Amino acid sequence: MRMACADTSDDDPPSPPLTDAIISAQRKGDAVETSKKWAAGQNKQHVVTKNTAKLDRETEELSHQRVPLEVGKVIQQGRQNKGLTQKDLATKINEKPQIIAEYECGKAIPNNQVMGKIERAIGLKLRGKEIGMPLDSGPKKK
Repeated sequence: MRMACADTSDDDPPSPPLTDAIISAQRKGDAVETSKKWAAGQNKQHVVTKNTAKLDRETEELSHQRVPLEVGKVIQQGRQNKGLTQKDLATKINEKPQIIAEYECGKAIPNNQVMGKIERAIGLKLRGKEIGMPLDSGPKKK
């Protein structure tokens, strides 16, 4: 005796897994667009909050503002005056040594949180009009 299942139709074949669909589309010559997750599986603490998608859509040559070389030199001089290496300063402010190197070279995208930590560690202002001046010690009085 043969059992028949209800609602079975041979019209719709089962959908292939996503990778099979991509491979078959590539074989047919169809346009396939894939994208990778950026920084997936990495412990990234400081994410660039600037709108990178907006920059990609722009037709003009635009880029993010970088730390000025003047600020990098102030960081380097302040660090050396305190007798700290890049690694020592990075450890003191809980950052990677690479971040300190990028700030000193002027390659980093400014992050106010990191800049504030560096300012307090070396005791010099890095933002505003008085770059390189001694940092006022203590909190502001009301």
